[in-house]
Amino acid sequence: MRLQHALLVAAAGLLAATCAVAPKPPPSLRPGAPLRPLSELMTIADAGARGLALFAEVGRVLKHPRCVNCHPATDRPLQGAGEPHQPLAVRGVDGHGVAGQGCSTCHGAANYEHVPGHPHWRLAPAEMAWEGKALGEICAQLKDPHRNGGRSLDALVHHMAEDSLIAYGWNPPAHLEPAPSDQATVAALLKAWVDAGAPCPTP
Repeated sequence: MRLQHALLVAAAGLLAATCAVAPKPPPSLRPGAPLRPLSELMTIADAGARGLALFAEVGRVLKHPRCVNCHPATDRPLQGAGEPHQPLAVRGVDGHGVAGQGCSTCHGAANYEHVPGHPHWRLAPAEMAWEGKALGEICAQLKDPHRNGGRSLDALVHHMAEDSLIAYGWNPPAHLEPAPSDQATVAALLKAWVDAGAPCPTP
């Protein structure tokens, strides 16, 4: 029993150390520039050109580290400005990590000091990965129900507007740069893109 107790204590200590010795946060990053206003983009007369301009602004958010880090090309998440996650973490079967080292081991229900948090912290499904892809490729992926969670374009807009895990992108720990603009503005840009025919830039 004493040996078992000692092993449990040692395991708990190792687990705590794994979280505690995470790398120190990098210096504060410069805030991202605001996106072009929707009112300005809506003055573009041609619907196709307007749609491409709208998606270019949405793309600045999609390709920002706050989004890309959870949509990595591999099963290993990214952190900070796009560095591999430390300590080593992997996707697991459902995006929540693996037994003994799930995302919730270190990521709580809310941000804590330099550790991001959310009640459902997880990686996006592998089919939704877009790290390293051109904006046109990401656009085609977002429109494909087989790679966007089975969503219609209207459902995609609702997802962008209402999902609280997406909202984390604008509310990271203080040392991390938030995604450009804000959730409501980006959802409005995405809605206007859908209304313009949802054109995709050439990959």
